[in-house]
Amino acid sequence: MVECTGQRSLDRVLEIGGYAAGYCGRLFVRAGADVVRLDDGTPDPAWASSHAMDLFLHAGKRRVASADVDLIARLAARADVVICAANSADEIDQLRFDEWGAPVKVAITPYGRTGPKRNWQATPNVILAAGGYTNLVGDADKAPLSLPGHYLEFQTGALAYAGANACRLAGQVNSVDLSMLESLMSLSQFTTVRWHCVGEERSRHGSDFWFVVPSELFRCADGWAYVNVVPAFWDSFTVFVERPDLLLDPRFENNDLRMQNRDALHEIVASALCDVPKAQLVARAEQCRVPVGEVMDFDEVLQDPHLRARGFWESVRNGAGESLVSPGLPYILTDEVRPDLSAQQSVEAGAVQW
Repeated sequence: MVECTGQRSLDRVLEIGGYAAGYCGRLFVRAGADVVRLDDGTPDPAWASSHAMDLFLHAGKRRVASADVDLIARLAARADVVICAANSADEIDQLRFDEWGAPVKVAITPYGRTGPKRNWQATPNVILAAGGYTNLVGDADKAPLSLPGHYLEFQTGALAYAGANACRLAGQVNSVDLSMLESLMSLSQFTTVRWHCVGEERSRHGSDFWFVVPSELFRCADGWAYVNVVPAFWDSFTVFVERPDLLLDPRFENNDLRMQNRDALHEIVASALCDVPKAQLVARAEQCRVPVGEVMDFDEVLQDPHLRARGFWESVRNGAGESLVSPGLPYILTDEVRPDLSAQQSVEAGAVQW
């Protein structure tokens, strides 16, 4: 690693590739960077729609419709950071990634730029299966499910953002090789740890977290609520379900016993919550200080007072100049820059001045 001299503040980011690069670039926009995105005209399939993803990911960026390798090299030479996502290591090499002059470069591929799988191509669903996620999602007596949306791409993009900023803050010239599979496995809570340390493979249990009881989805009067009660919350939880007598029940004295008597406890909790509205459950949970979350529909999410208080929702403008509601960042920056989130800032290649 080579130390930078005379490092300037971060303000120029070149973005190339799919949704992982796009989400990384979105984080840089919100940090105040001037992000230029190169579009090759072939958008990836989107969970909702390609247009919706454009509005969400690329508002506030300058966009150039080109994939010319010479143009990329010229822009990279003037950029502080380049984020490049591709389908294989060879695609990264064909763009002449290693020749780019940017001090910090991040390459995102399914399996990384080295090793026997460097050119294996994979959809997010394939990587979710290879990383062990699919095996854990769904009911035990049914086929496994894959995660919806763009979880893998967005998480990888967030790790790319963290890696690029780490290099910049350390004053280092560096190339970061980011494997989407390794990114996914690094996010495991304890699946890989249990396998490596004790040789145990986690099993699939639907919405039941299984290792802590009760941690399950329960029907209430007007929908569903999720209960997640670690041992420290057990005493308060018995008050929440209005069954303090459970404290004296020998079947539920500790978490190990609650696991052994899971079905009986779930039946008691289900009976206690089935006739109570969601809003009342949340209010009671706050009073008892136990973790309970209501399952919301889209309208309820948009009106959620917590998200509103945090300023989570923001407006972006589409090509017709209409203002639309879009999710914000998953965190708050103390000195956050509020950029102009215009979704349409297409520019000619020669107009990019850095």
